[in-house]
Amino acid sequence: MTDSNRTRPRRSTAPTMLHVAEAARVSVATVSAVINGTAIVSPELTARIEAAIRDIGYKRNAIARSLKMGKTRTIGLTVADITNPFFTDVVAVLQEVLHRAGYAVMLCSNDEDMEMQDEQIQLLLDRMVDGLIIAPAGDDANLKRILGGTKVPIVLIDRICDGVEADAVILDNQRAVFDATTYMLQLGHRRIGYVSGSLDTSTGRDRLEGYHRALEASGVPFDETLVRFGNFREADAYNASMQLLTQPDRPSAIFSANNLMVIGVMKAIRDIGLSCPEDVSVVCFDDFPWADVFRPQLTAVAQPVRAIGEQTAQLILDRLAGRIEDEPRRLVLQGRLMIRNSCRPHASLLQGATA
Repeated sequence: MTDSNRTRPRRSTAPTMLHVAEAARVSVATVSAVINGTAIVSPELTARIEAAIRDIGYKRNAIARSLKMGKTRTIGLTVADITNPFFTDVVAVLQEVLHRAGYAVMLCSNDEDMEMQDEQIQLLLDRMVDGLIIAPAGDDANLKRILGGTKVPIVLIDRICDGVEADAVILDNQRAVFDATTYMLQLGHRRIGYVSGSLDTSTGRDRLEGYHRALEASGVPFDETLVRFGNFREADAYNASMQLLTQPDRPSAIFSANNLMVIGVMKAIRDIGLSCPEDVSVVCFDDFPWADVFRPQLTAVAQPVRAIGEQTAQLILDRLAGRIEDEPRRLVLQGRLMIRNSCRPHASLLQGATA
């Protein structure tokens, strides 16, 4: 047995602030001031108290402190699909920045289910989170009611909700899809299939609008038979792509409105006996780490993931600290088209080049 074990009294219960005060030879009020930051304590006494805390193994009671201070130092975060690499990467950045600021993150994923989303947000509020970061699965009336009745700061990320007054960090989705579709049009493609996300989301609506605008700007008539809905899911996107590719006049190119759906697109191309890009060119929204190891390497719209995460975290930290108190802010970032080799010029251009 060591000297420290002989001198340290045995306790049947966890150490308390009283035990810390006895070990540091100060009052309980002084210990509380150091732990809760409610008063200025001299560096000498602070050092003694912190040494006593370490020595006796005192653990701060986060729940009791939260009830007393009215703050939990916790941010609630709910995303539509944590299996989506975009959300996974953004969550990692958010946790990194918020952790440095002394906040924990309580994460929920709702699998694009609006009912589950609303239940999760209510649960997070019941747990007294200090703020909410939400990537909405949709903007139903119940969500608007819940968010309209809370006083905690809210930042919407990736998607916005009509009628919800909150800060937001989003991408210029229309511009990004406009540029990607225009790229395919410049390669000579005129029948461009579009596998869309759910129109219950702002991203689904805005990305489809970007596709419409690009066709209009190039004088290409819109053909509703070329739009199918994959609802941001791989399996749905597979079915949508099979419908596109079995048309009598199938598209020569397909745009997938997110990275999970492009897996379904590529599987459909393979299963129907076609090849990319020889038979069908493909572009997807959301770059992801393995896009350049696909065969072929995927041309994709890259979002500035780190900037999205950092600016979202900073917005909610600024609101919590009272550094901004004005009207909700909307930060709109730009995407970048990463051109790889899943697209090739339409056969008509290739024939013209060899004629």
